[in-house]
Amino acid sequence: MTTAGTDNPFRFLGCSEIQEILGKQAEDERTLAELLEEVPLDSIYFHTHSFFLRHRFIERTYPNDFAEWVGEQVRDHVLAERLSVVDPFEYSSLEALREDVVSLIDDHLSGLATVPRAGFGTPFYFSRSRILEIPTGWEVRTLREFRAAIAEVDVSVIYFHVFEAHLRLQREENDFSAWIRNGLQLSELADRMRALNPYLGSLERLRSNLLTMCDEQLAKGGQE
Repeated sequence: MTTAGTDNPFRFLGCSEIQEILGKQAEDERTLAELLEEVPLDSIYFHTHSFFLRHRFIERTYPNDFAEWVGEQVRDHVLAERLSVVDPFEYSSLEALREDVVSLIDDHLSGLATVPRAGFGTPFYFSRSRILEIPTGWEVRTLREFRAAIAEVDVSVIYFHVFEAHLRLQREENDFSAWIRNGLQLSELADRMRALNPYLGSLERLRSNLLTMCDEQLAKGGQE
């Protein structure tokens, strides 16, 4: 059963990122792995999840800072490809993500006679960041209003309600699917939104996918 709207509106929040350089840098892959084991978890988050906030419009060849540095500065394309397929959304914790990235690098290095290094390239500088919430003023009660807002809001809003909700805020599903499920009682649409993997593409592609899902639901009628 669906309703035209809900008494529990969805309030859109955007975000901005305050970055901090940690003063730790790696010039070769062995040092990268060693430092990965000791940097704070916020740094792991910065170089994987919030990579998408910094590269919000264009889909990159490498989808995280580790793969990008190994591929572009070290020119080790084998390891870069292996790091590229690490999907942060498959991990329940940043610690588990850290362990797998370190293990992947260690395994790669175990088969090499020498440790690949940046050489004339730029060292890898570890950073971390703090995500600040920013109210947008957008508040919606119906699916049609939700669709209109998704089309207009800054992509940092998409990031906050999907990426931040998943891991740092420790929510079982993203904010959009949770509201669609509990507020509008559209469980099928909510399931589709929950299943979206934001790691596969840019934030703009994610926006496009959300809009398509809303349009398909609205075309069925019965939910405005």
